[in-house]
Amino acid sequence: MKVVVDEEKCVAAGQCVAASMDVFDQREDDGIVVLLDENPPAELADDVRNAAAMCPALAIRIEE
Repeated sequence: MKVVVDEEKCVAAGQCVAASMDVFDQREDDGIVVLLDENPPAELADDVRNAAAMCPALAIRIEE
């Protein structure tokens, strides 16, 4: 699994961090997504998929 984020689309809702804080964070100044691990371990796959599904801006893409 590879995770790709589009910072331009991000609306700083924080849903990704709530779903998978080991993979996503937010910049302090504006809340835009920060990708901590573009190739997360298999045990985090469900959380990452949930984060992508919950993103209101569709700023997270997963490549299998």
